Order: sequence, then structure tokens, then C-alpha cells
Amino acid sequence: MVLFPLCKLLSGSVRVTKKQLVLYCLLLSLLVYFLRWRRAVLKVDTHPLPLSQEAESGSEVRDIGVGSVEEQQQRLPLETSWGAPLVWGDSDGSAWRRAEFAHRSVRTGLLTLAVGPYGHFLRRFLSSAELYFLPGNTVVYYVLTDSPRNLDPPTPLGPGRELRVVPVAEMPGWERLAQGRMALLAATIKEPVRHEVEYVFCMDVDQELVAPVGAEILGELVAALHPELYGIPRHSFPYEREPASLAHVEEDEGDYYYTSELYGGLCAEVYAMAQACSQLILQDQEKGLRARGLEESYLNRYLINRRPTCVLSPEYSWWDSALAADVPTRRVVSLGRQCDTLEPQKRQEQNC
Repeated sequence: MVLFPLCKLLSGSVRVTKKQLVLYCLLLSLLVYFLRWRRAVLKVDTHPLPLSQEAESGSEVRDIGVGSVEEQQQRLPLETSWGAPLVWGDSDGSAWRRAEFAHRSVRTGLLTLAVGPYGHFLRRFLSSAELYFLPGNTVVYYVLTDSPRNLDPPTPLGPGRELRVVPVAEMPGWERLAQGRMALLAATIKEPVRHEVEYVFCMDVDQELVAPVGAEILGELVAALHPELYGIPRHSFPYEREPASLAHVEEDEGDYYYTSELYGGLCAEVYAMAQACSQLILQDQEKGLRARGLEESYLNRYLINRRPTCVLSPEYSWWDSALAADVPTRRVVSLGRQCDTLEPQKRQEQNC
């Protein structure tokens, strides 16, 4: 309607008054403005800001489960601000990473600590890992336990899967376990893990794998996002705020908040992280200090100084909670944290 008369005007076949010319110019400007606005609204950015920065800017990032699968995938942030992949299992990037590792012979360790009352989660953990953890790859399970009888009879393992039992002393109380786990992991990775596998992942035993966790997770240093703190403003993260603690994080520090339920990478990188965190914990204990998030606080302090090269989305660490972010696929579910919210009868029904 606007362009047809304007074309005739430019061709010289129609004479118009000055007033008509001004009107046509105004209409054309409005049309250009509308087209630019529409393009900006529909544009999908596949490399957005880190989630904490997006939340601080006022954009909504938690409701990613609405719409078709294709629409969900388009809205997912795929990269951190420092260029590390932010992993979603069904993304094109994850498919590419799986294809890349399909041509390599990789041995990966899965290390878990099953002591005290957590021992009863062990069979479910191993059975689910047999189904979903790095299917088709060589995996060595390292089980640190004070009750080897929990593995009698042993869980059936498939081809290319091995089990190593590492006896440890009893560690009564969750707090003592959380304070001492990093030292145990560091010692186990130093001997024998690093001599037997290339990659190692540490997972809480009270978790269950419910969907494939493939080679897309492999990287030099890998951390998983906390599902209840995904996409919220950075100032809301439960970092350690006590200045005297070695886990202390300044107000202007940090990118994401990572969970201690799952982390891993190359043996040398994970050993360095576990060793550093255990030393910080010990030094704080000597000063009579205890970080609010226990080992998770020290883990997050370390990952601020040494950013991970691969960040796993909340698909890889999720539990049923009103605060947990919606995700396209739940791959690893924390039974322990999920059970904490249930009534006694429900806990029994869920075999908590």
C-alpha cells in the first residue's frame, strides 16, 4: 500500500505535492521501525549471558519447559560467558560431543562414597548407572564403603564395566561425612584411580540415573548447576559470607552456584580440586570455622578461581522441589534431597 505509490513516485510517473511526499516518508519510516522491532522480538540468541546475569537483568530463564521440544531447545543457553559449553543432553552440541568421543577408547571412573545409612542407596545407584551412565563406554565403579556386605551378592555388570571396592572407616553423622569426603576422594584418586582411568566423576550415592548420561559430560573440569539456584540473581546464591573463612566469596564474585552432587573431569584436575578443597576445610577447622554449605561452599570457592571447562545443566542434578528449575529431561535425580521433603509414610513408600 505504501511501497507501490512510492515506486511510481521514484520512477517519475506520478507527480505529488510536498505534503504528500512528507506523508509517504513518514509512513515508510514507521514501516522500517516495525520490521526492525519484529525482528528483534523474534530473534533467538544461542549464546546468551550467564544465567545469573540474565536474572539480574530481569529476563526470565527458569520456565524453559513450556512449548514444543524445538522451542525449548532454542531457548536453552548453550555456552557460558567464558566459552565453556553449558550441556543439555538433547542439544545438537551434545550430539556432536558424543559423536566425537565415539571414535575414542576412553576409560572413565565413577566414584561414590557409601557409608553409614547411605549404604542402602548403593544398589539402586549402581543399577541405574549400569543402565544410563556412559552407555557403551568402559566404566570402573569405585565404591568407598564401610560396609562391603552391601555389595553381597554383587550387582550384575555389563561388558566393559568393572567394580572396585575401597574400604574406609565408619564416618558417623552427615556433617562429619561432608567435612571429610574431599580428603577421601583426593586420596582415592591419587591411588589407585589416576593409574586406571582417564576421567573420573564423583557422585553422591543417594542419586538415581533415570535417563542417559553420555559422553557429552566429558571435559577437563566439569561441574553441575544447582537446580534450585538455576537462573536466580547472583546475590541470592548461598556463598560463604564469613570473611574469615577460606570459602568466603565477595559480593562481586561468582558466575553460577554449583552442586556437590556431581562433578568430575580429567583425573589430574579432579584430584587438584579435591585436594585444594580438603586443605581449605582443614585450615578452617583448625580456626574453629565451618562454612555454611560445608564442602559445597569450598567447591564453589574453588570453581570461581578455576572456572570449569564444561558446565552441566540441572538435567544432571535434579530433585522434586518447588524451587527446582523446569528442565526438558531429568537425567539424574537426588533421592536424598527429594526424600528430605517427604512425610514419613511417603519416605517409606519411596524406599528412602
